[in-house]
Amino acid sequence: MTRVFVPRDAAALALGADAVAASLAGHAAVTRTGSRGLLWLEPMIEVETPQGRIAYGPVSARDVPELLSAGLLDGAPHRLRLGKPEDHPFLSRQTRFTFARCGITDPLSLEDYQGHNGLKGLRRALELGPARIVEEVTKSGLRGRGGAGFPTGIKWKTTADAAGEQKYIVCNADEGDSGTYADRMLMEGDPFALIEGMTIAAIAVGATKGFVYTRSEYPHAIATFNAALAIARREGVLGGNVLGSGHAFDIEQRVGAGAYVCGEETSLLDSLEGKRGQVRAKPPLPAHRGLFSRPTVVNNVITLASVPFVLAEGAEAYQGIGYGRSRGTMPIQLAGNVRYAGLFEAGFGLTLDEIVNDIGGGTRSGRPVRAVQVGGPLGAYFPPSLFDTPFDYEAFAAKDGLIGHGGVVVFDDTVDLATQARFAMEFCSVESCGKCTPCRIGSVRGMEVIDRIMAGDRVDMHLELLTDLCHTMKFGSLCALGGFIPYPVMSALTHFPEDFRALQKVAAE
Repeated sequence: MTRVFVPRDAAALALGADAVAASLAGHAAVTRTGSRGLLWLEPMIEVETPQGRIAYGPVSARDVPELLSAGLLDGAPHRLRLGKPEDHPFLSRQTRFTFARCGITDPLSLEDYQGHNGLKGLRRALELGPARIVEEVTKSGLRGRGGAGFPTGIKWKTTADAAGEQKYIVCNADEGDSGTYADRMLMEGDPFALIEGMTIAAIAVGATKGFVYTRSEYPHAIATFNAALAIARREGVLGGNVLGSGHAFDIEQRVGAGAYVCGEETSLLDSLEGKRGQVRAKPPLPAHRGLFSRPTVVNNVITLASVPFVLAEGAEAYQGIGYGRSRGTMPIQLAGNVRYAGLFEAGFGLTLDEIVNDIGGGTRSGRPVRAVQVGGPLGAYFPPSLFDTPFDYEAFAAKDGLIGHGGVVVFDDTVDLATQARFAMEFCSVESCGKCTPCRIGSVRGMEVIDRIMAGDRVDMHLELLTDLCHTMKFGSLCALGGFIPYPVMSALTHFPEDFRALQKVAAE
């Protein structure tokens, strides 16, 4: 029976993928996969033919009878036929290191995983030994894919060198930034990659226990990852004797309760310990005293899932892609008012113009792009005049922006940036852990000041006060939540000052 691949990614499920799979049952051998990331074409199904896979999309359950009559199982022409997925312009331009298997393999088939280079990195890591693993990761230039881009190899070496009989690997899967979904896509579409990356990290630093802290809003990712853990234990990838090597390592998944601040590593550790998630003062660093006061590596999903490629193909293969000090690939997540929303994995260095207008196709509304926010709710708003900025940690920092987790949210010319700035302050006030005054009180005062500005009350004085408040929050907050909220606020003030003087303009007219 002909095989047809239907995604079970949450985005595809929301658009009726289960109904499509049910309609195909009995006509084809249905294999459920993750998503390739072309979200505007979901559900995108693929049929196995002698010429390779042929994709169709977006497919609804009511399209299935017509597709079958037209010769779907032979890859026949149809208005929904997309051709070979790898030839699609959105996919053919990508460099897929981390997401190479997503949408291709059965997420819960370890045999499928190994048939597509899975466990190759772990087996090489076992041959190299701890010190050389750390050296390989350091040479690759891999940096954290969730915040400031701290070098992964340095973090691992610090933990490896720290004294302690018990060490931990903690994966931060609390993906809470607006416009981001890479962690969810990977955990639903290729969970063994994360398991392999965490196991390599454990061997490198001498850890025997790992935890994955997943946001509660990801029920499908949670279920898929737990199923993958059970398979990995059964097949000897996890447990007391990893792949017969004598190394012991196991992973447990914990589900968060929806606090954004728990995306900050020390708040996450407090939550894992059963406490209220609050930011810890540093030092000590988690690498020295982390979970249960033991040396701990904390990396996010994409960082850890990038490690198998580095070990399998070598540091040079990974280091050879990228821009400046930003090496390797980044899964850029296009969202918001954009024509072609989806995940685009590529080497660092693409400009914002290429990402938004070329790859993303501009706005879905057809109106001009006015602003792009990169890096979640703490990211800066960039106007088209900054669209020549390369997607690179240092290039964004030089223009008072951040890459963060790689989310790119597009806005057309109907957006009000003063309202967006107020939302940033409101978000901070709701999500603050309350431990430090600049974040806890500053965000509330920030909302009040912006309300006065938007009401036209002594605008110049309150703009000056808002700027001073942002400066205090940036340099006085204990963690990035309060410290980075000034990025969206100040970028809105700097690049879109007219939105803060709307009432003044109306009064003058």
